[in-house]
Amino acid sequence: MTSLLLRASAARPRVLLVTAPGGTAVRLAAEKELRSRDWPLAATPAGADLMFVAGPDLRFLRAALGRLWHDLPQPRVRVQAVTAGEVSSALDAGRARLGAPGRRRAGQRWAAGEDGPPQSGPSGGPHTEKGQRAGADDSAPGGSGGHRDNGSGRGGHGAAHGRSPGGHPGHDDRAGRRHASEEPEQGDDARHARGGHGDHGDEDMEMPGGLPMAERGEDRDGLTLDRLHVPLGPFLLDWPAGLTIRVVLQGDVVQQADLGELPADGPKDVFWSQPWIRARAGEPVGVGEAARRRAAGHLDSLGRLLSVAGWPAEAVTARRLRDDLLAEAPGSAVLPRLERFARRVGRSRTLYWLTRGIGSLSAAEARAAGVSGPAARADGDVPARYRQWLAEVIHDVRQLDEPALLDPAAHQAPRGRWDTDRPPSLALTELLPRLLVGAELSAARLIVASLDPDPDELAAAHPAEVARG
Repeated sequence: MTSLLLRASAARPRVLLVTAPGGTAVRLAAEKELRSRDWPLAATPAGADLMFVAGPDLRFLRAALGRLWHDLPQPRVRVQAVTAGEVSSALDAGRARLGAPGRRRAGQRWAAGEDGPPQSGPSGGPHTEKGQRAGADDSAPGGSGGHRDNGSGRGGHGAAHGRSPGGHPGHDDRAGRRHASEEPEQGDDARHARGGHGDHGDEDMEMPGGLPMAERGEDRDGLTLDRLHVPLGPFLLDWPAGLTIRVVLQGDVVQQADLGELPADGPKDVFWSQPWIRARAGEPVGVGEAARRRAAGHLDSLGRLLSVAGWPAEAVTARRLRDDLLAEAPGSAVLPRLERFARRVGRSRTLYWLTRGIGSLSAAEARAAGVSGPAARADGDVPARYRQWLAEVIHDVRQLDEPALLDPAAHQAPRGRWDTDRPPSLALTELLPRLLVGAELSAARLIVASLDPDPDELAAAHPAEVARG
């Protein structure tokens, strides 16, 4: 019976797709390949057979990858692809190793170094995801239903979606509390983090499962509530790859937010901004090529936002349109589908109600913070930002045949005006702590998704600039 189960899991393994900064092209190729194979994406490590790491090996992320690997049940396999061309062979190798004779049964001890061990020892308790809804309708925002986008791995993750009909953010009040890498801080770093926020005599105590003991403090209503230190990231679903934000929660409300170590000194290949980087280097790049890449980037961001908001069906549509653009589909074939998608999403009263009033950012505030691009032009809240994306995608798709040469100063990259030393995503990232304070946790996820900073840009920037940021 065990052999039969192992062969069944190897035939259609459940994949935990983990993306490192600099791995966007690999992630996109992996999503497309997994969709073609009909391999399901796991929402958490506990539901995975195969851990697929997309992108380069970055030292500052090894501990987090080790924790994810530790939480995969045995038998398990870990593979990595550094380039898009390696994706198919890596998946084939992972399936072959998973189904190889003599694979150990769950619970048996594995030798050190076998099938990609964690780079560091395990820490903390099991990574679980609370608040996931079952049986909800996925045809409109707020429902996850039984549908899962096997190509993107975003459907059904259940963490921190928009406001429920009861008026509280999230599909229920517990949504988004824990996720694959939403792990409470451990050890000396955690005690140091707690030091400035009401230390008490039991600071070294931990609850079962590795959760830190909560502190007490007054909330915004004058009540004394527990305060919990929780890092968001670096490997949440529908989250900027490698980004960590350390928040202090009282109930569901973010009382404090601080950026963790930002991706830096990584690969210089910034996928979404490549046309602007090449044009700045003097290479002739057509406006149509840049418009195609920018439209695909905005659709990638929309897919993340719609998934976080709880509308997986339209998240799938956004990602399929994105893939068609990246595959050089003509504008005449994409535009009618895109316009239908934009009408459904842009006119959705449910999505608007779920996200209205969250993360307001005026154009003046954006300019003062050095933000350019859609976030500055939107001049408003989450709905203003996703509607701005929709409008710009349609405009760009209509420009796919434009033969003029790209002027990087006149045409902005997906996140804003391109600057190699200080990329536009750095200003977006710096804004996050201020915008998150006072937001409920589910609303915080929506704010991050609506700004969607690109960690590839941070990893490619000059390390000194990122450190100053």
